[in-house]
Amino acid sequence: MHDVWSLVPALLAGLVLGAIFFGGLWWTVRQGLASPRPAVWFFASLLLRMGLALTGLYLVSGGQLERLLACLCGFALGRLIVTRITRLEANRVPLAGEVGRAS
Repeated sequence: MHDVWSLVPALLAGLVLGAIFFGGLWWTVRQGLASPRPAVWFFASLLLRMGLALTGLYLVSGGQLERLLACLCGFALGRLIVTRITRLEANRVPLAGEVGRAS
């Protein structure tokens, strides 16, 4: 049982990494749609988010498979949470390019 509790920090770190990764993706999509050069936004965001996520996973795992799996579970949980939050936000706020358009 003690081993399970030692994986909680890795799970929480994965949750934070997932929230940053998918929250950053949501933010990038919103900014990219309003930008005259969306490819720059998407490519730069991809590099930054992937670099941060992979570095975080590597550091949190510490070479232990159990910690890596716990971190990945947290990452997936972060995705579910961000998806739920952004779905609610998308229903309330129009995209930047849609303000003032007739329906």
